Order: sequence, then C-alpha cells, then structure tokens
Amino acid sequence: MMTPPASVRRARHQLAAYFALVALASGVCEAMIYRTRKPIESSVTLVLLLMWMPGIVGLALRLLWREGLRDVSLRWGGWRGTTEALRAWVYPLLVGFAAYGLAWGTGLAHFVGAPIHFAGLAPNGSVARFAFRLGLTVTIGVPMGAISAAGEELGWRGYMLTRLVDARVPRPVLVSGLVWGLWHTPLIVTGQYASGPRPWLSAVMFVLAILPEAAVFARVRLASGSVWPAVIAHAAWNSIIQGAFDPSTAGGGASETKNIWVGEGGVLVAAVSWVIAGLLLRGPWLMRRSTRDEAVVIAP
Repeated sequence: MMTPPASVRRARHQLAAYFALVALASGVCEAMIYRTRKPIESSVTLVLLLMWMPGIVGLALRLLWREGLRDVSLRWGGWRGTTEALRAWVYPLLVGFAAYGLAWGTGLAHFVGAPIHFAGLAPNGSVARFAFRLGLTVTIGVPMGAISAAGEELGWRGYMLTRLVDARVPRPVLVSGLVWGLWHTPLIVTGQYASGPRPWLSAVMFVLAILPEAAVFARVRLASGSVWPAVIAHAAWNSIIQGAFDPSTAGGGASETKNIWVGEGGVLVAAVSWVIAGLLLRGPWLMRRSTRDEAVVIAP
C-alpha cells in the first residue's frame, strides 16, 4: 500500500484533532444547555458559545500549527463573492415558500400571522404580519444572524471542509454535511432544538435536510474562495426559516414544533431542500482556497 503524501497525512492529523476538540468543547456546552431543561431560546449566551466552538477550535489549531489565516478566506471576493452570497440568500426563501407553502396549502400545517411589533409598527392581518416579519428577517435579521453563524462557518467551511478535500476523504461535501448534522442531534433528541412530536424522527429528518443545505454552503464557499457567502447562507437560513416561517406556522418554533412536516426537522423541509439544492447546484464544482487562488475542478 502506498504511503499518502505528507500533505495528505498532515490534513488527516488536523482533522482528527479538530473533530476531537470540537466534540469535547461542544459536548460541554450542550451538557450545560441540557441541564437547563429549557428550549434553546432560554439559553442565548450558551447557544452563542456553542455556535462559536467550531470556529474557535479551528482558529486555535491554526495558531498551534502556525498555519496562518489565508485559507480562512476573509476577503469578500468581489463580484464572484456577491453572486454566491445572493445564491445563498435565496436558498432558504425558496425552501421556505415551497415547503411551508405546501404544508399550509394542504392543511398539513396551519398558517398563522403571529403578532409582531417593530419600531412602533404592528401590521394588521395575518398575511401582512407574515410579509412584515419576512421582510425584517431577510434584511435586518441576516446581518444580525451572521454574528453567531460566523462562528460555525469559520470552523465547518473555513477549516473542516478544505481539509476534508486535502485529506482525500471520499465525498468531502457529504461528509461535511453529516458531521454538521450529527453535531446538532443531541439537542434535538432532548427536545430543546428543532424537535417535533417524535424527537428521534426529527433528528433523522434534520440530518437529511442539512445534507443539501451543507452542499449549498460548501458550493458558495468553494466557488467564491471566500467564507463570507457561507456565513450569509447560514445566517439567512436561521433568520428566515426560524424567524419568519416557523413563527407563522401554528405550533411552530425554533426549539420545537407540533407536527412532523415543517420545522428544520420536518419531512417536507427535508424533501424540498433536496430538490431546491439540486436545482441551485447544477454544473461543475470549482474550488478556490482563497479569493486570490485559481479555481480547480473537484468532485463533490
């Protein structure tokens, strides 16, 4: 058997250290959240710390091994970065209108216009309230959500993904999605996040739904050479789905929902996510480690 090149062995060692430290640090945060026995909305500081653990570990390992910050890719990337960020911004809107619209239209879930007050404004009518809420999440909500989303993306797409490629892990985008999905499952099965009437079913459907989501996030990161489109993608998903579509569904919320069809662990959300991602991700996959690098074709 041929010995892998030194660069491949190094990437594998980096991944092993990264996974071990993320599991340890995240496990501590999740245990603290679990001990509250409350939905994640009641543990804002702990949730923010948990979301930053992947990024903190990635940055710490960069310092430890003197890897530098170049392939974190903090440059925006010009027009290419803007194009990929727009693709990322549109994705949750398409999933939301398709999945939740289908659920509302067929009676699998019930549309409600949850009351909302902002800057002295309080629209009347359920449709008006939904439109107002959606407008806020698409505009103000996304940059605010980027504060927490950046923590995960500096780790998942800023560190883990490129090293999965470097380590020659088969199907690196798929593996990145599985790792990301499984990282969420402890709080799902305890009923504290994205949990439906059957928490284990919610956990399975959440992982299935997050795989195409991870593919979109990976695509915009690799195609642009910048981590910012992935941060926008993550912030847009959390803001739009959790902030607009879930509250506009009877019994829905970021921590739990009353039915199995919608929510981040919903059957329809998982199915629609695959279809929408497939449409958005057609064509060759290009990888740029940073905005300054030439693109190379990779197999996702």
